This record gives sequence, C-alpha cells and structure tokens, in this order.
Amino acid sequence: MKRCNNPPPGQVYVHPNIRLHTVALGLTRAGISSIVPELGTKLDLSALASLGLCGVVRPPFFSHSHSLYPLLSSQKATDTEEEEDQSEKKYRKCEKAGCSATYPVCFASASERCAKNGYTSRWYHLSCGEHFCNECFDHYYRSHKDGYETYASWKRVWTGNGKSEPSLKAFMADQQLPYWVQCTKPDCGKWRQLTKEIQLTASLAATYRCGMKLNNPCPYLEPCCVPQRVAEVIDSWWHSMLILPPLFKDSPANPFLTAYYPDCVGMSPSGSTINTCSITHTFCSVPGLCPYFQPFYQPNECGKALCVRPDMMELDELYEFPEFSRDPTMYLALRNLILASWHRGCKEVLTPQNCAPHIIVRGLVRVRCVQEMDRVLLFMTRKGLINTGVLSVKQPLLPERYHNKNVIVIGAGASGLAAARQLQNFGMQVVMLEASERIGGRVWDDTSLGGVTVGRGAQIVNGCVNNPIALMSEQLSINMHKLGERCDLFQEGGSATDPAIDKRMDFHFNAILDVVSEWRKDKSQNQDTPLGEKIQEVYKTFLQESGVQFSQLEEKVLQFHLSNLEYACGSTLDQVSARSWDHNEFFAQFSGDHTLLTEGYSSVLNKLAEGLDIRIKSPVQAIDYSGDIVKVTSSNGTQWTAQKVLVTVPLTLLQKNIIQFNPPLPERKLKAIHSLGAGLIEKVALQFPFRFWDGKIQGADYFGHIPPSPDKRGMFGVFYDMDPQGKRSVLMSVVTGEAVPSIRDMEDKDVADQCMKVLRELFKEQEVPEPVNYFVTRWSRDMWSQMSYSFVKTGGSGEAYDIIAEDVQGKVFFAGEATNRHFPQTVTGAYLSGVREASKIAAL
Repeated sequence: MKRCNNPPPGQVYVHPNIRLHTVALGLTRAGISSIVPELGTKLDLSALASLGLCGVVRPPFFSHSHSLYPLLSSQKATDTEEEEDQSEKKYRKCEKAGCSATYPVCFASASERCAKNGYTSRWYHLSCGEHFCNECFDHYYRSHKDGYETYASWKRVWTGNGKSEPSLKAFMADQQLPYWVQCTKPDCGKWRQLTKEIQLTASLAATYRCGMKLNNPCPYLEPCCVPQRVAEVIDSWWHSMLILPPLFKDSPANPFLTAYYPDCVGMSPSGSTINTCSITHTFCSVPGLCPYFQPFYQPNECGKALCVRPDMMELDELYEFPEFSRDPTMYLALRNLILASWHRGCKEVLTPQNCAPHIIVRGLVRVRCVQEMDRVLLFMTRKGLINTGVLSVKQPLLPERYHNKNVIVIGAGASGLAAARQLQNFGMQVVMLEASERIGGRVWDDTSLGGVTVGRGAQIVNGCVNNPIALMSEQLSINMHKLGERCDLFQEGGSATDPAIDKRMDFHFNAILDVVSEWRKDKSQNQDTPLGEKIQEVYKTFLQESGVQFSQLEEKVLQFHLSNLEYACGSTLDQVSARSWDHNEFFAQFSGDHTLLTEGYSSVLNKLAEGLDIRIKSPVQAIDYSGDIVKVTSSNGTQWTAQKVLVTVPLTLLQKNIIQFNPPLPERKLKAIHSLGAGLIEKVALQFPFRFWDGKIQGADYFGHIPPSPDKRGMFGVFYDMDPQGKRSVLMSVVTGEAVPSIRDMEDKDVADQCMKVLRELFKEQEVPEPVNYFVTRWSRDMWSQMSYSFVKTGGSGEAYDIIAEDVQGKVFFAGEATNRHFPQTVTGAYLSGVREASKIAAL
C-alpha cells in the first residue's frame, strides 16, 4: 500500500490513515455519495477501504473522460466554494516549533473518531515523524473513554517502578508507537515499520528479512514516505526534536541494574522491576556470570576500579559525545547495554550486529539508537572497555580510517604486549623490539621445581573484581586460586604468635599510618620527609604521650608489619615519601579476592603475544623523532622507522639513559622520571621431598616469619605455598627492604641456606628436609630490568606518573607500571597503561 502526507491533485488515497482530497478533486460529499450510494451520508475512508478500494485510485474511476465526470463537475459552484472556505479547517500543523511534518498523521488510530491525517484540534508531537491526535489522546486520558483503564493500569506500573512522570505521551511512546525493524539481508538493510500487533523481540530483530510472514497478512507497512522519514532520523536536528528519551525494554543490562530506577539508566519502567531491598547491596549477582565481572556501581557504592555509574556519563564520554550532555538517557541506555553484553560474552568480539537486536524501543527512535550504537561501540572498543584482552580477531575492530599508522613498540612486557595486541586488533601495522631473549619483562615464570609454576616476578593478582587479568583468565578458562586471609605468624623457636597480639599490633601500625596521613594534609612537596623517619617520630610520640609499653614480642610483630610495608613499596622506608607513599589510594582500586595465578602470568602474556611481530634480542639504543617519521636504532645498528613509537622499558633504564632521545626528552619529563624510585625485591623458591609444613599451617596459603631483631627485618618475611592443591612441595619467600643489599653478593646456595636456617627455626619441633632444588632471583642484575617496581621517592609526587605517561609531540608515547598513577607496581597497571596508549595512538 502506498500513502503520502501530501498527495498530488487528482489522486485519492483510501488507506485509513490517508486524507480524501475532495477539494483538490472538486468533489463534494454528495457527489461521491452519488457514485457510491451504499455509503450514503456516512462516507469515510474506512468504508472505502472496506469496499476494497485500497491504494491509489486512478482513472477510469475518476477519469475526466468518464461519463460520470460531467455530472460531478456540474455541481453548483457554491458547493465547491463552501468546501474551499472550510479547507483550512481540514488541516492543522504540529505546534512544535521546528517540526518538519507538514501534514501530521496519527499513528495511534485508537479512537473511532481518530483524525488519521485529517483535522484535529491539537497534534501531540513525539518526534518529527510521529504524532497522535487529540481524539486518541482523549480515548486514553478521559475516564469515561474505553482506553482509560489501559492507560491507568500502565500508569500504576510505571509509577511503581520508575522515577519519571507517567504522562500520556510516555504511555504512547512506551506502548502505542509501532516498532521499526531493519532487514538483515546484506543487500537490503531497509527499515520497515511493523504493524501494531507485532511485538519486536531480539530474536525477530536478529532474523528479520523483508517479506517475512509474521502471522499477519500485512506484517509491515511500506509507505512511500518511509525512506524520507528514516533518512531524517540520522540528521542531528532530529534528535533535538524528540520529546521523550528512548527507554529500552528487555535490555541485557537489566539484571545488572535491578537496584536502580529503570528510567534513570535508560530502561523502561513498564518492563523492569526495581529491587527495593537492594539499595544497600554492593553486588548484583547475575546468574552464570563470572563473579569478578561487576562493571556497574550499585547505588551508594564507590571506590571500585573500572566501574561506571550506569546513570551518569564519564568525563571522557562527555568529551566524545557532547550532544548527550543535556539528556544522556540514550547514551546511557546504549553504553549500559553494550557493557552488559560484553561481560556476558567476553570470549567473542562484540559487534553492532550482536547488539542491535537487543535495542527494543518503539518508534523511529530505534533507527537512531541503532545508528548511535555503532558510534558508542566503536568508542568503547577504542578505549579498551570492550573487545579487549586475548580475543582472536579476524577482522580489524576499527574502521579503515584508523589503519593508516605503523607503530613500533619497544619492550615486550605486559604493557608493550597489551598495546601491540590492541593496535594490531585495531588494524594497524605493529613491530615489537625486545632487548632480551624472552618476552614478559618483569613477568618470568619458572617451572624447574618439579613442574610447579613459580613467578620469579609477578604471580599474585591483587583484587580481582573488574581486573583485566581476571577477564583474560576467563577468556582462557584459567582458574585463579583465591588466597585465604589467614596468615599465622611464627617466631624463631617454632611457637605461633597469639592472634590477639597480631591484631593489636596491626591496629597500632595502621593508627601510625593514619597519623602520617593527617600530618601530610597541609604539607607541600618541599616539606616532605622519609616515611621511615616519620613513622619512628609518630611511634615515639605515641609511646611518650600514652605511656603504653609494648612487650618484646609486640615490638617484633610491629617489625613484621613494617617489613610488609617495605614489601609493598619495594624499598627501604628511608627512601619513600611520607607525603606520597600511598598516592594511588586516593583513586578507586581493585576490590575482591586476591588470587594466585597457579599457571603464572606467562599463560596470559604468551596468548597476548600470539600473532605479533616480535623481534627479540633487539635492544634499542636511540630514538630520533626530530622529523615527521620516527627513526629507531638498535645497538647493532639496525634501523626501523614508524609514525609512532611506544616506549615501555622499565623506569631504571629511562633513569640511566639507556636509550638516547633526539631531541632530548622535555625537562619536565626527565624531572618526573628521576623523582620516582626503582624498587627492588628478590625471591627464593625451594622444592622439598615432602610437605613438612602442612600439619602446622593447616591449609593456609602462606605464613609469616617474625624477625628476631630489627636488623633481620625483611629476610624471608612471608612464605607462600606454591601448590594450593597440596600435591607438590614448593615454598617461595621474599627478601625486602634492607635485606635486599645484604644478599646481593651472596651465592645462590648461601641464600638458600639462610632461608633453610629460618625455616628450621620456624619448624623447630620437627624435621625439615634438605631442598631437592631451589632458585634465587637476581632482578638487580637483570640487564634489561634492574628493578621490581616503582615508588615515590622523598620529595616526589604521584603526579610524576602522569607526567611520564605524557606523549612527546604526538610521536613518542610511554607505557609501563611507572606511567600508571592509579595502579602502579602491578602487572594490571602495566597492562592498562598499554591499553591506554593504544587508545591515544588510535585517536590521533
């Protein structure tokens, strides 16, 4: 069937929604009645339609040559003049300023007196292509009308679940507008309007093809004005003319957001139910979902890393999509849908074709939502919020305009691999240059101890909720072993420490740090002092003012906690800034379980490296970015060129000028590089013929060693059981703080002997066998690392991380844990810095 809002003279349209242009034809009602006497004086368009007079009526029915035409044209002139005088009453434009609909058509057809596209006392505007007449308004709004109870029932549900006003316009948009669906045939893609009887589902949207029979003789309307109406939707002004924001039904985000008012997060209150009891919930469980996937904050929740407010746009989102700043509902609905869909299926690339069928909203606005969804999904992919990790990508994730860059990544550690994987997935040409003979950087897994994986570098994931390491573990189906909280403290001599003493000293230790936090509030950088010095000052003041006297054992337990602090900082406390030692705690941190990657971080990094062009044994000596093209030269003279270069080498190598930059790096960046410290810890791992410790630690994942004196602090402070299944016998311990330089010149056997001496003191009441095998790490001697992780030195600031992360002239970029102010000192932080830089490079 064809219809048009403004048909040319000489054509009669008899679809129920079409005006009969009697004036244009010179026909009077009486004249038509003389032709179709069955209709009498009650002639209307519906009656004509019932007679089968559908579509465009053409000659000979109303032909000038037809024998009836002279009869009609001989009507009195007064009849024609009377119709012409009333012609203005036959039309009423939409009163919405700027509306492009010259002759609105009522989509509702709810009332028997529906104006169709004729005269009504008022048009109600929903969009530039969607209006309903005053008669249909009354049909639902007036209590004596047939539709009132339908509206009242909807209103009760909306009021019970939603926060927005349950107006009749909202009812019409939510319940009465027709659905639009796009043909999925590759050579078609046209939009079709479903009849009101058809309910759109994700399944139907994903499989719809033009001409499908949907248990209805007319499954969709294809009026002549459809192309124009759909074409208008993509224009920027069209969105501004929407009266109501789109609210999705059955969104994949719904199970994540049951604690929110649906209309505050882009969903329809008529199809969602809020959980009034979950206002204090910190996690909304979604059946079948990895418990570490919590992409949305729950109400009144904060401080959880990589979480978004489902009811608010982030700053980078506002920057990218300023048109949604006034009313972000459409953006939030799309972003929340995309994030939820990604976390439900993170093992496959999320595409527009995956998401579009789940956009269930009535009216032409669905066309706009599908179009905007492409943009939102592209932005989220570029930012690394979705379609990230170890995905196998067959087609570039970004459009062709992003492919015209070639990039050199220096360093194949976690940050370099993350960036290279992202950039290659985006469609760019990437070459990686790695100085050593292996990939991984400060991730180096060792399996020499009976096949047990022991990380010479990182192996623990601190906080798994939303952690990208947890995401990649899920993608690879790798199990993460949750570390228990119990850590019994043993004294040399074999006795276990009373947990009450440990709890008491832990309280005092944290109280000291709280005093330090108060002290630094009004201190500038040049008023900084070493953390160890400040702790001793606060501790002495406390003892003097309180009169408290700690026992010798309590003093030793306090030393254990100080040793743990040196482990966290990777340094002796006399080098660490009292003002900025925990600078990143001001940002949201990863929450949830601490886990041991029993298969090692290499299982993740090796997968990231698959398919990348990595040149090992290629130490970079110089980077020349003085021209349009960046030149990178290795120590053997080999030269590479690229448009962009990403430097991911450890902080120590930047401090020692291992790479010569031309021109030299900005003074501001150099100052920041030297204001951070290169922290260092070492590890020792031992394999035994049997698990001699089981009976004493009773299944705990680790146990602590209380130092016998302050000068022994940091020497094997914690021991980790590296086989949580309890089948193999491997313990790993750490050397931190002042103890690190003390073992630097010792032979590995001597270090292992020192460790055995400690173990025999802790398990004095039983036999401790000689180790079958062991290894000692030597990160201080590793030519291409020379460190473990960074910290803020006295007089420094957390801002240094941001400054080091700044690119130089849009050509040279920097990543690594020492460029991540929010998550330094971790593989997670390194990985995220690589994703961050890949996004920056792609955007330029």
